[in-house]
Amino acid sequence: MISGRLQGQLLGQLSRMMAPDRILEIGTFTGYSALCLARGLKPGGLLYTLEIREEDARVARSWFDRSPWGQQIRILQGDALDLIDALDETWDLVFLDADKVNYTKYYEAVLPRLRPGGWIIADNVLFHGQVLEEPVKGKSARAVNAFNERVRADGRVETVMLTVRDGLMIIRKK
Repeated sequence: MISGRLQGQLLGQLSRMMAPDRILEIGTFTGYSALCLARGLKPGGLLYTLEIREEDARVARSWFDRSPWGQQIRILQGDALDLIDALDETWDLVFLDADKVNYTKYYEAVLPRLRPGGWIIADNVLFHGQVLEEPVKGKSARAVNAFNERVRADGRVETVMLTVRDGLMIIRKK
């Protein structure tokens, strides 16, 4: 479930190129991807990361506290859809890496709060290659496939899929 070294380097480089003021990460796990994304934050910028599991949030917080970006990272524990709804922010960059069944719901929740020209990076869009099978089987694979199709057909965004690790979709809001 952790982003690997190559993906972490890519996330860090993309974040540096985008120089975001506000980042939202949906799905924290150990905090590795948040730390990679934090590398590009503008001075005074903030990264909010959402995690449903208490133990994962605790582990991530311990890593954040030891990093140079600890004061810029806010970890919130709970249901991501509820937390997104409660946050009054406009996002420059969103990293989506939580439960796959809700990918489309997360996308629809954050897109109105993403600034024009802002970015969403969605992880696991190849879902172990299962989205390429005919027919697509499994609840998560079907959900990721539906998400991919939804984004591809959405005229509000431009998108490209990269075959890094389990697939990254880079989405830019028009």
